[in-house]
Amino acid sequence: MPALSKRRGHGRAINEINMVPFIDVMLVLLIIFMVTAPLITPSVINVPSAGQAAQPPEKRVDIQIDAQGQISLAGEIKKDNVTEQEALADIKTLLAQDPDTPVMIAADKELRYQQVITIMSDLRRAGVRRVGLAVQK
Repeated sequence: MPALSKRRGHGRAINEINMVPFIDVMLVLLIIFMVTAPLITPSVINVPSAGQAAQPPEKRVDIQIDAQGQISLAGEIKKDNVTEQEALADIKTLLAQDPDTPVMIAADKELRYQQVITIMSDLRRAGVRRVGLAVQK
């Protein structure tokens, strides 16, 4: 029994834990994770739809983005196939008249979520106080 063996003839028991098997196991696990990590493909995030949504305000601007990224405006401003800069300019003009006008963003579920986040941050920088996301029913 190694724990009871005598060290250098002094007659005392060894009270140290042998760490070599622990290190061996950890190195094997590290190698397994390093080999399998590149093989795992990232999954697609499915944004959930809401079951019950509150009624949107009557006076609002809707930004509708289709799967190809084409932007259309509805509500107080009605325009089709506008660029993001044109949409922001039109919304700024409307906000000069009524600064509390809410803006709703309705995007296709196949659209990259980064474009929605970019538009939301641009609206905030443009001075829109109330930005909402439209949900599927």
